[in-house]
Amino acid sequence: MTIGSQKPAKGRKSRKSKKVVVHEKSPLLPTKHEEDAGFDEFDGASFSGAVFNLSTTIVGAGIMALPATMKVLGLIPGIAAIIFMAFLTDASIELLIRFSRASKSVSYGGVMGDAFGKYGRMLLQICVLVNNIGVLVVYMIIIGDVLSGTTSSGTHHAGVLEGWFGVHWWNGRFFVLLITTLGIFAPLASLKRIDSLRFTSALSVALAVVFLVITVGITVFKLINGTVLMPRLLPDVHDLTSFFKLFTVVPILVTAYICHYNVHSIENELEDNTQIQAVVRTSLALCSSVYVMTSLFGFLLFGDATLDDVLSNFDSNLGIPYGSLLNDAVRISYAAHLMLVFPIVFYPLRLNLDGLLFPSARRLTSDNLRFALLSISLIALIFLGANFIPSIWDAFQFTGATAAVCIGFIFPAAITLRDRYGIATKRDKILCIFMIVLAVFSNAVAIYSDAYALFKKNASPSE
Repeated sequence: MTIGSQKPAKGRKSRKSKKVVVHEKSPLLPTKHEEDAGFDEFDGASFSGAVFNLSTTIVGAGIMALPATMKVLGLIPGIAAIIFMAFLTDASIELLIRFSRASKSVSYGGVMGDAFGKYGRMLLQICVLVNNIGVLVVYMIIIGDVLSGTTSSGTHHAGVLEGWFGVHWWNGRFFVLLITTLGIFAPLASLKRIDSLRFTSALSVALAVVFLVITVGITVFKLINGTVLMPRLLPDVHDLTSFFKLFTVVPILVTAYICHYNVHSIENELEDNTQIQAVVRTSLALCSSVYVMTSLFGFLLFGDATLDDVLSNFDSNLGIPYGSLLNDAVRISYAAHLMLVFPIVFYPLRLNLDGLLFPSARRLTSDNLRFALLSISLIALIFLGANFIPSIWDAFQFTGATAAVCIGFIFPAAITLRDRYGIATKRDKILCIFMIVLAVFSNAVAIYSDAYALFKKNASPSE
């Protein structure tokens, strides 16, 4: 994702046409940030590579929270909400792309700057920083929990490495995360083109499917044995508080689909960038299918015992043959999945920070020193956060989810309602008003509910 307000040459459709107009002596060459780098170095990203990269952006830690939304909404409304949110995400991205082309902007920051000026662009950059840093810290914490274990409420949950080899200094959280950072995160984060991550993205999607296949297999086995209870189909609404609780799932669903900050980066590297809408819809169809299946079978398997992070349910006896082996397979595949998602989310984070700090500098990929310093600083910050802020989940609910709602719905809706080019239809504006009302109301309810629960939890010991 680029951040500056650079504009592409007129009639830009494919990478081949870009080679004709983009030349070092051409007056159309941007004088500010040009993150759309490397056009003369490769022939353009393929459709499948773009789908895998966008799908990897979408499927992150959010997949593990979706079965818990079934516990709140019930099976039927929960699955309907997942599908509805996919359509709403597609609509918001379509609006974003439409206004990007109208303003000849090749970045989310560019179209925000075109609609709302410098401060609009900066607000977007800050939201991406808050969202992506929070997401990446959570990813690293989960990886540490899965491999090295975690202690919660005085109870220690052994990690995979602890279960295999016992407790040693080399499988402690700090050392495991250090090796993961130096051996996996740093090399992948050093790649300058997002298309270079297409193979790791494909593997990441495959690992998410592995998790799904294992979950489906366990559920089917227990269904055959008659040990699966009938799930709750509808929400349990008996008072105003329980009604408002239904809206607390909206930030989780929004976070599960957030990918807007990478759409322009992927479009800019496509061999034929007119395919971007097809890329978006294919990715959303793939991810929503995985989400529906994970939510359905995860909730069938654990019922009302489904935890906020369903991965925690795989830390117990499943009551099936080879249950311990399957538990380890689920946890390892998910940890490996997050390791490969990390660089995809890190890519726009680095570009946004660079755009915020150095808005008039030459493109980031042309300055190796600036590229290295930003990469090292961000990775170090995320590493420290994962080691010294183990209770990041509370902060993530307040900051990451709110920023994600802004990036996913509020900003695209605001750009459309601003309608500088008179291309928004009446239907578009009604849809945008609905997006903003839903986002603001649901987040206000979610934040209030979380704050109330936190206050009640802290006050209960003294009562």
